[in-house]
Amino acid sequence: MHAKYGFGWSGFPGAAADVRLTKASGDRLQLDGTIHTTGLVRALWKFDATHTSRVDAGTLHPLEMKQIENVRNKKIVTSLSFDSSGVTSRETETPSKSVGPKIRRFDSSNLFDLYSALLYLRSQPLQDRSIQRIVVYPATSAYLATVTVLGRERLTGPSGAYNAIKLDLQLSKIGKNRELEPHRKFRRATVWLSDDPDRLLLRIEAQVFVGTVFAELQSVEFDDARSGSHLN
Repeated sequence: MHAKYGFGWSGFPGAAADVRLTKASGDRLQLDGTIHTTGLVRALWKFDATHTSRVDAGTLHPLEMKQIENVRNKKIVTSLSFDSSGVTSRETETPSKSVGPKIRRFDSSNLFDLYSALLYLRSQPLQDRSIQRIVVYPATSAYLATVTVLGRERLTGPSGAYNAIKLDLQLSKIGKNRELEPHRKFRRATVWLSDDPDRLLLRIEAQVFVGTVFAELQSVEFDDARSGSHLN
C-alpha cells in the first residue's frame, strides 16, 4: 500500500509524508516513510526524516526500527532492536559533544513500536466503548497507550468519504521505576480508522503543548496484487 498524508497545526498545512507498506518477505511486514515540512513552516523550521520499521507478520511483534531526522544543522539517528524480553535503543546525534551513541534498555515481554502498535490495534474487534492498553516504545522512552473506542461516524476528507471508527488516545510515560508520569507535551488525541477490512488510518487530531496538530490521509493506492484493490 502507498499512502500520502498531510500534516498541519491549528488548521494550517505544515508537512507532508509518504508511506509505503510492503511484505518484505514471507514473515515480515515493513513500513517505509518519509516526512518533510512544507511552505511557510519549512522556511521557519526545516525538518526532513525517514522511518523504517519491520514487524513479524505472524505475531505482529516489532523486530527493528530505524529513524533518521535532519533538523536544521543537526542529524539524529535512532535505532530500535527488539527481542523476546524488550528493546535496546541507540541514539546518535551529529554534531555532538558526547562520545558514542546514547544506549537505553527497556525490558517488557509485550512491547510495540508505532507501526506494530497500529497493526495490532487494527486487528482487534474495536467494539464501541471497548478499551485497549498497550506499551509503546516509539524512539527513546516507553509509554502506556490507552485507546478507547468512542463510536462510529461518517468522515469525509481529501481521500474520500468513509465509515469510520473514532478512537480516543491517551499516553502516560513509563518512568525508570515503572511509575506512570504525565506526558509533558502530549495531552490527548482523537484517531479515525476506516470501518472496513482495510482499517486505514484516516485522520489524527492531537492536543499538544503548541495547540492542535493534525495528520490526514490525502490519497491511498493498493498494490495490483491485492484482492479488490482500489485507488482513492
